[in-house]
Amino acid sequence: MTGIWSLAFTHGDRAEARDAAAELEELGYGSVWLGGSPGGNPRGDLVTAAEVLAATNRIAVTTACVSIWERSPKQLAAAYHALPPHQRNRLLIGLGVSHADFVGRYHEPYHALRSYLDALDAAAAPLPSTARFIGAHGPQMSRLAAARSTGVHPYLVDPAHTAWARSMLGDGPTLAVEQTVILHTNAEAARAKARTMLAPYLKLRNYCSAWLRGGFSTEDLAFGGSNRLIDALFAWGSPDEIAARLTEHRQAGADHVAVQVVTDAPGTFARQAWRALAPELVPA
Repeated sequence: MTGIWSLAFTHGDRAEARDAAAELEELGYGSVWLGGSPGGNPRGDLVTAAEVLAATNRIAVTTACVSIWERSPKQLAAAYHALPPHQRNRLLIGLGVSHADFVGRYHEPYHALRSYLDALDAAAAPLPSTARFIGAHGPQMSRLAAARSTGVHPYLVDPAHTAWARSMLGDGPTLAVEQTVILHTNAEAARAKARTMLAPYLKLRNYCSAWLRGGFSTEDLAFGGSNRLIDALFAWGSPDEIAARLTEHRQAGADHVAVQVVTDAPGTFARQAWRALAPELVPA
């Protein structure tokens, strides 16, 4: 299955968010991923999810990702169960530990997430493990996700990481990877756009550690990212070239690929690009 990952659903115009979600469903995409910036979702994750769910009939909706530091387990479970059952059936809650750069009380992320999951299970109306994803890149978090959720949602990764993640998870848990794409066939222009988008992430320890663990060097992470790093993390080119990268992820073990089209601003709905990609990415 292929979905669309976009910050526009949480940072853009609400009316257009509803209209865009309905169009994605009509185009045949299987899911909408409500992108969350590392600093959090300014609108409220489940408020946005409820609006998108109400505007659609079939498409799955996933938060990516709710910071465990921003919403208490009790609040999150209650908000989930406040939705009507026919909407909850299409909703997955992505959970993440965010980054020390954005969370003053950030500490022991693995243990904090495990405690958060314990609290979700102990809520008066628990948030079921089948309704939650975990944003994870490393082995500890991936194992926790396999045991306590429906699967893992890695972000800004290459097919080699997808293969590693599948080996860590085994055959059962869902592996839903995010793939960032740039619809541009000029290498210099595409890489420049990729470096602009990547710049904030190169300052975050969690991402840099994951890339170094995956075989990239400190030189690859310097000066905005080497061509090797850029070409591994970003799929750029024509729609069929981008589709080929998604095929690589699936061959490496991904069950689902969430496509993020790079835009100039987080509130921009890349609707023209979504339309152009649909014939290549969505099964007839």
